[in-house]
Amino acid sequence: MPRRGQHDQSPGDARKPFSDQGGPEGRHAQTHDVGREEASRPKGPQPEEDFSQDLGSSGSVAAVGGHGDESQPAARDKELRRELAALDSDELARVSVLTIGTRLEQGGVYVDLNDLPAGPFKAIGSQEAGPDNSYVAKRDADYELWNRLVGQGREPDIERPSPTDG
Repeated sequence: MPRRGQHDQSPGDARKPFSDQGGPEGRHAQTHDVGREEASRPKGPQPEEDFSQDLGSSGSVAAVGGHGDESQPAARDKELRRELAALDSDELARVSVLTIGTRLEQGGVYVDLNDLPAGPFKAIGSQEAGPDNSYVAKRDADYELWNRLVGQGREPDIERPSPTDG
């Protein structure tokens, strides 16, 4: 018999309930479906899903379309800065001009800054940017800037063959 001041350390002691069954956690596991409880417990905000695997080998713009790696800002070209004098330097920096040799995406909408009056066009297969072109892809420009370049609501034509294609 324990003396006064000493405590009974046997299973079921008031200070260690259910110690013979793994403590309170062990007893809880015996009386509840812990797996189901864990699965149904709210976990707070979940991390956003990453769909880059579904879109291609990398999540870059070039992998899903666009010409991010194959273009340069119009602000770098002195001639274009003169021709597009209506645009400020920030807008010129946002205009991405395709580099020479870049293949245009079939069905993609483009405008040639060297021939703005001709308006936007849809590219046909095997077309690429040449030395006389300053193509801008519609998908690489924000809509306000695109509308300033080509005119609001102007629909693209099907690509007209260039004299060098004939």
